[in-house]
This record gives sequence, structure tokens and C-alpha cells, in this order.
Amino acid sequence: MAKHDALKNHIETLRNAIPELKGVLLASNEGLPIAHSISGPSDPNRLAAMAAAASSLGRRITDSMNMATLGEVAIQGDEGALFVYSAGSKAVLAVLGPQGSNAGLIHLESRQIAKDIGELF
Repeated sequence: MAKHDALKNHIETLRNAIPELKGVLLASNEGLPIAHSISGPSDPNRLAAMAAAASSLGRRITDSMNMATLGEVAIQGDEGALFVYSAGSKAVLAVLGPQGSNAGLIHLESRQIAKDIGELF
């Protein structure tokens, strides 16, 4: 199976495990979208850039506080949540959840998918 197909399969697996998600996006650390499944008006290019920026800031914070390697960044808003997971050294996985979504379930499923994606790179 080609790498791109494997990435799309991981994204679809996450979407199927948590149907209420608004979107799932894989981006490079430079902010370029690699693969995505997004519902609604969200722009994949813009989301990829923001997810990479959040991850970059998280890495700087963990480095400066001697907290080892960044695992994830969570951003909670009035209308939903964005979870950004490190997916190896070259990519980030962004998961958009609606307000009131089960963060524990999102973390449980997304951490494993991010790990699996990281191994593909």
C-alpha cells in the first residue's frame, strides 16, 4: 500500500472511531497539508499552518522548560476544541472536535493514530 493511502486510512479510522469530529488533518511541520478529512467550511491550508504553528510553540515551551519531547497541544474554545499531536519528527495530526466532545476518547484514539503515522515517516 502506498504511503498516502496508508495516511488516508489512518485518518478515516479516526473519523470512524469518533464520528462527531469536525475534522482530522495531517500536516507537515512546515504547515503544509498532507492529508485531511474535514467537515464544514474549514480551510485545510489554513488549519495546517495553524496546527504547525501551535506545535512549534509547544516544542519551544517543552524545550525551554526541560520537559523532553512535545506530545500534544490542546486548544479549547467556546464552539469546539483543537487537539494537535506530534506525528513523528516531520508531521502533526490536528483533530477538530465540537464543544463538549469527549477529550479522553479523542486523546485515546488520536495518540495511537499519531504514533502510527509517525512510524510511516
